Amino acid sequence: MTVAHNPILKGFYPDPSACRVGDDYYIVCSSFVYAPGVPIFHSKDLAHWEQIGHVLDRESQLPVSGEISRGIFAPTIREHKGTFYMITTNVSHGGNFVVTAKDPAGPWSEPYYLGEDAPGIDPSLFFDDDDRCYYVGTRPNPEGVRYNGDWEIWVQELDLNTMKLVGESMAIWKGAVKDVIWPEGPHLYKKDGYYYLLHAEGGTGPEHAISVARSKELFAWFEGCPRNPIFSHRNLGKDYPIIYAGHGDLIDDKNGNWYIVMLASRPCEKHCSIGRETFLAKVVWEEGWPVINPGIGKLEDDVELTFEEHPFAAENEWSDELHFWTNELDQRLVGIEKRNEDIYSLTQRPGFLRLFTRPERAEEMCYPSYLGLRQKDYSFKVNTGVDFTPANENECGGLVLFQNHANHLTLEIVLKGGKKVLQVRKTVKGEETVTASAEVSTDVVTIELQAKAQKADAYLVENGKHTLLEAGIDLLPYTTEEAGGFVGCTVGMYTSSNGKPSENHCDFAWLTLERN
Repeated sequence: MTVAHNPILKGFYPDPSACRVGDDYYIVCSSFVYAPGVPIFHSKDLAHWEQIGHVLDRESQLPVSGEISRGIFAPTIREHKGTFYMITTNVSHGGNFVVTAKDPAGPWSEPYYLGEDAPGIDPSLFFDDDDRCYYVGTRPNPEGVRYNGDWEIWVQELDLNTMKLVGESMAIWKGAVKDVIWPEGPHLYKKDGYYYLLHAEGGTGPEHAISVARSKELFAWFEGCPRNPIFSHRNLGKDYPIIYAGHGDLIDDKNGNWYIVMLASRPCEKHCSIGRETFLAKVVWEEGWPVINPGIGKLEDDVELTFEEHPFAAENEWSDELHFWTNELDQRLVGIEKRNEDIYSLTQRPGFLRLFTRPERAEEMCYPSYLGLRQKDYSFKVNTGVDFTPANENECGGLVLFQNHANHLTLEIVLKGGKKVLQVRKTVKGEETVTASAEVSTDVVTIELQAKAQKADAYLVENGKHTLLEAGIDLLPYTTEEAGGFVGCTVGMYTSSNGKPSENHCDFAWLTLERN
């Protein structure tokens, strides 16, 4: 017996898709404009998950740009006859594509783009009993979009030799609710002679829900479950501790037990800054239809599982403690658009991560010198050891809590009046305001942010002494409800010369994110 604690993937890990190969389980999640793309996790018991890499770990696989919520949408992972397939949408470049691998830890192939033959988003793959592969996705109503979200779910065969869609495409489902918006995230399964279509609808916010339909034939209009939608938290109210539940993927074990992974959010003060996370629930089948968490009907904090416990290493605990005595960048660190040695070095100063002070700014839709970790809760402490001497008043270096380009909180070392200071700079809806500062007197200092609920205190730490820069910083501007988009916050290391040429750098001794 083991217990899974929800969310099973804490922090910004939305749109989960799962598959099983023997005794091994794998999950992939959306990454949007963060790089590397599509984090992939492995488990033996559905409770303890270890990140084994990223599917899209090089620039040739990940041409992304623009607003942080663009890029990679809703991946699906499947395995067939020893080959792993990941299919997803890059809304920044190229649309829907497939990559393959023999080992889910990589390397994964270059993208096979499906082109104009595969419009829409949220593709999935289904392998039938005869080994033929089918694409299922969503697309705008071909007769004309009557309202925002007027889309349909469609299916077509995919030739795995050419990685091209072949034959005719057919719409098979429109969604369960009359005039439904955004039928999306579709997945196909086959069980007891039926093809089952599981999908999300109602948008990714308060009305998010999971519905299911079935058919004896794949190329036919599907029949909806009489209980649709079969799962949602939308009837629990805005104050329920888990909201926005939806976008699921079914998975079974070798003993015939069924489960579902899905996204949901944990709000604080009716706002979400940690994004959409991955949750687990049990599934049973009644009269030919899936029932999620029977007798309960909502997500639980703890899920009892009939697996032998297989815990992984400490990196899967809540805290992230990164030091830089290595030549490889920790896989938990993500960049914006890219993550390569154009912006960092682990060898120029052993024991430190060196970020190069470049003109690109976090306020711009670009590739800045930024590496961050996902925020995992609302009560946290993050700190980093920084050695930075600005060459002029254009340059800055320090810590950023990043929601998007127009909304983030920066604790940065800058030069003012010939003196080095640490300042609090708030960017809200594109407007920048410096609200506090303190003089820096030593070379290596600690910059620290302590958060509880939706407030935070900023500190400068020198020689073990904490100096409070500002108390009670409002974090609500850095939530999805205020800033928009599909991502959660990341927090990490940053430097910029703010549009001016620079040969400088900012050195970081560690980055720690832990419970407060």
